[in-house]
Amino acid sequence: MKTALIIHGSGGAPDEIWFPWLKEKLERDGFKVLCPQFPNGLKSQTLSNWLEVMEGLDIPEDSIAIGHSLGCPFILNLLERRKFKAVYLVGGFVGLLSDHFNPAIKTFSDREFDWVTIKENCKHSYVIYSDNDPHVPPEKALELSKKLEVEPILIEGAGHFNSEVGYFEFPILYDLILNDLK
Repeated sequence: MKTALIIHGSGGAPDEIWFPWLKEKLERDGFKVLCPQFPNGLKSQTLSNWLEVMEGLDIPEDSIAIGHSLGCPFILNLLERRKFKAVYLVGGFVGLLSDHFNPAIKTFSDREFDWVTIKENCKHSYVIYSDNDPHVPPEKALELSKKLEVEPILIEGAGHFNSEVGYFEFPILYDLILNDLK
């Protein structure tokens, strides 16, 4: 069975924004979809706490991972440890951001990643970003795509791909996943 892992962002939850819609669509296509709840809050939202949640999940090497916001650097941390068939990084970044989120994201992204291992551990990587993201500046997504050596996918006017801009469905991402798996 094909497995998909959906990772929410900082302060997020599995039942928010486009996650339930994508989960339902992928399950109809025969995927086992895992969308765990990760600890939130300044003291509990740490890389080690999120990795602990992953320990209890059975995720085969040919799985795909979809990350939103902080879920993207978290997936990069996973790729340093294990293989995925494909990863889809939405509103993602590396390094720190110039806003109030920095204390909560520091353990995930404030370091140099092992890009050689990351690229070896994933056949296909996608960076999807918006030109008007209020939390992740476009240059951070472009930096991520450059490090991964992939062409970024721009979706104009999509904000941070969240409820503030009405992102409760994500057909472009769904089509990308299906086309990639053919």
